[in-house]
Amino acid sequence: MTASEPSSLYLPPLRIPVRTIGARTFDFSRRVAVMAVVNRTPDSFYDRGRTFALDRAVAASFAAVEAGADWVDIGGAPFAPGAPIPIEEEADRVVPVIAELRAGSDAVISVDTFHSAVARSAIEAGATVVNDTTGLSDPGLLEVVADSEATLVITHSLAAPRTPYPRPQYGDIAVEVAAFLAERVDRAIAAGIPEERIIVDPGHDLNKNTLHSLELTRRLSVIADLGYPTLAAVSNKDFIGETLDAERADRLEGSIAAAVISIVNGARIIRMHDVAASVAATRMTEAVLGLREPAYLRHNMGDVND
Repeated sequence: MTASEPSSLYLPPLRIPVRTIGARTFDFSRRVAVMAVVNRTPDSFYDRGRTFALDRAVAASFAAVEAGADWVDIGGAPFAPGAPIPIEEEADRVVPVIAELRAGSDAVISVDTFHSAVARSAIEAGATVVNDTTGLSDPGLLEVVADSEATLVITHSLAAPRTPYPRPQYGDIAVEVAAFLAERVDRAIAAGIPEERIIVDPGHDLNKNTLHSLELTRRLSVIADLGYPTLAAVSNKDFIGETLDAERADRLEGSIAAAVISIVNGARIIRMHDVAASVAATRMTEAVLGLREPAYLRHNMGDVND
């Protein structure tokens, strides 16, 4: 097999592999996109407010693009249970960051929100993806996305936003998550969002325990078999920390391993905090799968062995 020949390993049966998202086009049959994470919250899951200040959020966004991120996911409200963030406050957090990044970059920008009003303002500011981690909890979100050119990420999540979901139970988690996502995809299409603007996310750790998230990772192909680009948001999640007995600052290696396994099992977008390491791991995985050529060939290619 040459580097250009397809791998005999699993490749997702993408219904529409070539996607144009904003100014960028991705052939997800041969490319995995790396999504960086920037949170403008004082209590974010990973950075604990490091990028809450506007200037730091903007700087982190541009730094992610410089490090090789294909797109940047900007959020203004945490997923974890807690008091709701007022819609106006959430918009005030994310819109200025989106506007500044859009003015200086053609990268894909997603807004991490479930509120239709925040999504509308974010799209007007330059966001080209709405990343809803609540399974379409706001009925108005579909209309907002349908009336735009934005792509929608549909995520598996069972609880109402920012509420606890104790002791989640599943019979066959991969099958149940796939069925949930298929139903939500049908709902989005019925609302006027075309297939080529839909991405699915099984929602690692969202209303799931560590054993659930581990199983979803190794059986991600069940989700990818739906035919839509699958996003794996595995970076620094609790399932990695509990598996390795690692605090949030010590989960890079586990995050990279989970991302690579997700790609091998069909993920075509990975949402990661450490951009440079994630981009290198992703490009190496693409090459092993036969999806990309090496940057150059020199080792043992000439008359003298290197």
